Amino acid sequence: MKFTFNHSNFNVVDLNKSIEFYKKALGLEEVRRKNAEDGSFVLVYLGDGLTGYNLELTWIRDFEKEKYELGDNEFHLAFRVDDFDAAHKLHEEMDCICYDNTKMGIYFITDPDGYWLEIIPTR
Repeated sequence: MKFTFNHSNFNVVDLNKSIEFYKKALGLEEVRRKNAEDGSFVLVYLGDGLTGYNLELTWIRDFEKEKYELGDNEFHLAFRVDDFDAAHKLHEEMDCICYDNTKMGIYFITDPDGYWLEIIPTR
């Protein structure tokens, strides 16, 4: 028996805003979508075009809060980038860097819902 990674899920408040963020900040594109027949939820899967791994964004109609409670946010996704300096510049311009660890040579950005995303240079 062999298990392989397939996807991770983030619940989002504004689906279109999140899709735009992930496209601009990380170059992720929509690879598929599932709309509930009753309109109660939408699942959008984003991919990087290189791996088979997807990020599933889930929008739930009856969620009435402005933001999901993420607790201490001790979880994150990590992305490796081939041009770390250009990525850092883009994310500075987007004003989405939440933690810059120059000593380790990594940094974190936040998406519109407050999820942390680690940016790692290709080494």
